[in-house]
Amino acid sequence: ADAPIAGDPGAIAGTTRVECQQSLSDKNWGELSACAERLKKYDAEAAKQFATTARQELENERTLDKLAKDSPLGEVLAAGLRNHKSSRYVMKDAVEEAGRTVAHELERFLTTLGTIATAAPLLGLFGTVVGMIEMFSGIGQHGVGDPTIVAHGIAVALINTAGGLAVAIPSLLFYRYFRGRVNDLLIDMEEEAVKLVEILHGERENA
Repeated sequence: ADAPIAGDPGAIAGTTRVECQQSLSDKNWGELSACAERLKKYDAEAAKQFATTARQELENERTLDKLAKDSPLGEVLAAGLRNHKSSRYVMKDAVEEAGRTVAHELERFLTTLGTIATAAPLLGLFGTVVGMIEMFSGIGQHGVGDPTIVAHGIAVALINTAGGLAVAIPSLLFYRYFRGRVNDLLIDMEEEAVKLVEILHGERENA
């Protein structure tokens, strides 16, 4: 068969269909719209099909965006659904990558809370040492005859100790609580993500 000449409507329509398909695969909606308009001049039926598919894909994309913004689990599931046409391994990688991002987001304040819970007693101990230094310094300067010097130093030491514990104990309790909640959420997300991958690839009944 003769090669299609430049300007051949059939050849142009074929090239334009390939461009439209590529734009659809890349989810380049602006380029897909322009491509469909060009294709309409040569193949109105194909242009109509691309336009319908594009509307469906765009609606699906908006639904997935809404799902991803709804909750941490939604973000993980949306990552899997965006790759539902890919192989199990590609879909699993996408879910795992989204899971790592979500886990980091959930844990972003736990490090600070844990640091506060750890550092507060040490700061209280530092204040205790400062109070004892102050007490012994006063004794060295004025002798042991004045009990107010000793009492002041001990008071400073105890106030700093109490302050450190008052900060550390609630911080540790909240850290343990939120650490447990994050771990539970991550386990639930992992289980649901595995179910999604297996259901979409026909390895598990939808339940």
